[in-house]
Amino acid sequence: MNKKIMLLGSGELGRELTISLKRLGCYVVACDRYARAPAMQVADEFRVFDMLDGQLLDQHVKELNPHIIVPEIEAINTDMLMELEEEFVVVPSARAVSLTMNRDRIRDRAYELGLPTARFAYAENLEELLACYERMDCKVVIKPVMSSSGKGQSVVHAGRRQDAAQAWHDAVGNMRGDRAKVIIEEFIEFDDEITLLTIRQKNGHTIFCPVIKHEQVHGDFKNSQQGGFAIGGWEQKAQAMAKLITDDLGGFGLFGVEFFIRNDEVIFSELSPRPHDTGLVTLYTQDLSEFDLHARAMLHIPVASVSLMRSGACCTINAHHAADDYEIMGLDQAEQILSVQVMLFDKPNCYPNRRLGIVFGSSLEVAREGHAKISIQ
Repeated sequence: MNKKIMLLGSGELGRELTISLKRLGCYVVACDRYARAPAMQVADEFRVFDMLDGQLLDQHVKELNPHIIVPEIEAINTDMLMELEEEFVVVPSARAVSLTMNRDRIRDRAYELGLPTARFAYAENLEELLACYERMDCKVVIKPVMSSSGKGQSVVHAGRRQDAAQAWHDAVGNMRGDRAKVIIEEFIEFDDEITLLTIRQKNGHTIFCPVIKHEQVHGDFKNSQQGGFAIGGWEQKAQAMAKLITDDLGGFGLFGVEFFIRNDEVIFSELSPRPHDTGLVTLYTQDLSEFDLHARAMLHIPVASVSLMRSGACCTINAHHAADDYEIMGLDQAEQILSVQVMLFDKPNCYPNRRLGIVFGSSLEVAREGHAKISIQ
């Protein structure tokens, strides 16, 4: 294809996307705020700079003159991205990136489109938060409007004002960007939490990957599974809702649309305009992974359908301590288990809860068995 792709964000998702793009003949420049990020290790070229700095972002884009700009993380100056889109292609679109980077904007848009959502409100200071919390009078989730990987997210029960105040400080302390604003939303007592990977294509044919069930702890993805479980009558509802909101956002690429499932009720949760961390399981289960699909959509290579080659699940490997040097042990023991595969992300350092790898297996139980063999020193 000989397309130059500028990747904004070079974590493990960016690494797998880089590999998919390289297989299609692209020249990839991986960018991030720190050196030796996972995608940089497999890219043709890399740049290290703060992508929240609009002037620096503009400078590097103009120097590289890429065919396509692909945002892969939230910490990007979206105002500059909107300006750059006048000259460059942004995948899926600068508007989609801007709206979804901020939970308040995408939640408002989902509400305007008529999608069922949890009750929610916003607060820009502690007093506003406490007033909203007391008015809602139920179990709630409090989180920054702009963050990544569940950072700054807290669950607070009704009648615990002090916990709500602490949740404000946790949210503001973990926000990305310069917006001291949090969302407080009703905690949905759901049966399942799912991701529906939705691919918008230039030929107008939107396709969906098989449903992914996932589990989060404090808002951070810990495991996901695809295939091997019963799906109720809600799948078509979820697909219709995902198509409605992704059509509204526009552009071409893969979107990760999250829903809560309660009985046969489908409730919109969040949306990412890029490969989703819960979709890492597709590296193990599908004929084309979510990264292959995102690459094809942005390059306008049509995909008729997605096939589930086998059922599977994955569990994340997370650090428990901070260190500039660490070693992951137990790969030999984990991979002795039938169907288990371990993937490491080779990040340059670790800190508590940083995702360092993932364990795949033919079922969630098998993936957990393999995960139990892994330790970090």
